[in-house]
Amino acid sequence: MKKWYESVGPHGEIVISSRVRLARNYVKFPFPGRMTQEQQQALLESVASVMTESAGGREFTLTDLTNGDPLFAQSLMERHLISPEFAGSKRVHGIILSRDESISVMVGEEDHLRIQALGSGLCLQECLKAAMAVDDLLERTGEYAFDEHLGYLTHCPTNLGTGLRASVMLHLPALTEAGPIRDMILAAGKLGFAVRGLYGEGTRSSGALYQISNQVSMGISEEETIGRLSEAVNNILRSEQELRSRMLKERPEFADRLWRAAGILASARSISSRESMELLSQLRLGVAVGELGGVSIEQINQLLRDTQPASLSLLLGGGSLGSEAERDAKRAKMIRDTVKQVLVEEINK
Repeated sequence: MKKWYESVGPHGEIVISSRVRLARNYVKFPFPGRMTQEQQQALLESVASVMTESAGGREFTLTDLTNGDPLFAQSLMERHLISPEFAGSKRVHGIILSRDESISVMVGEEDHLRIQALGSGLCLQECLKAAMAVDDLLERTGEYAFDEHLGYLTHCPTNLGTGLRASVMLHLPALTEAGPIRDMILAAGKLGFAVRGLYGEGTRSSGALYQISNQVSMGISEEETIGRLSEAVNNILRSEQELRSRMLKERPEFADRLWRAAGILASARSISSRESMELLSQLRLGVAVGELGGVSIEQINQLLRDTQPASLSLLLGGGSLGSEAERDAKRAKMIRDTVKQVLVEEINK
């Protein structure tokens, strides 16, 4: 089955993905921090039973992460399927995942449930619909903790209300280089949105990749949240597109830098995770503006995912991360095998 990320969605030249996440807790259990190990296990088994047997025709599988492989947990984090905190949790916890990886349920994070829907490109409405369908299914198994005035009760007060966190992953190299990214982040904050790095809260941007998400979930409906975030993202898209066009026309060195990035990626024998992110960002920009060919946005997105340390090790059959030098050499070969077609196409012009 094709994974959700193996295609480019609406505005895919800038928007990598959309995500909707719902935080939920059951009345019948204490909050996770106060649960016994037996209660944690009962919660995991209860949710897994519903999702794997009654999920409306979708096929879901449970992965118990309690005593699992830390490398595998890290790879799930790199693929934005679980949070960094969840990857290192000592509680009984697991993830229930659809075959195409577009829907997941984290069981036993700081809340009982973190229901998540992912999609390619700008597709927040579709993600909301998918997450709400799973939410309705799981609510049938037990009453959610809900207050008439506060909304859904959650571990963190910032999730009170709808319990909704919607986010969009954006590739903004032009805004980053030209400087307006700082103004954009400040403006987003004033409108109730947070702009963070690749892996969310507490992380820095790498490869000009940013997450923008809502900060408020109380006193506003799910639809309103999605509408406001979509409007904010569309404004950012217009600014990024305008800057890209201007840089291509007015700065002769712009195209040269894109080609240099492609050349390094197509020939390097060793490359770090950080450097590959920055160079793949330039390559993605070059393909998006039509300056480079021979490789697709889908392929670059795949490389951005697969060349992360844990994902790379698992993909190549390693049982551990191995040495940094080994990873850098394997990463370089994986990228080289894909990107060398860029130069072949140029030679044949």
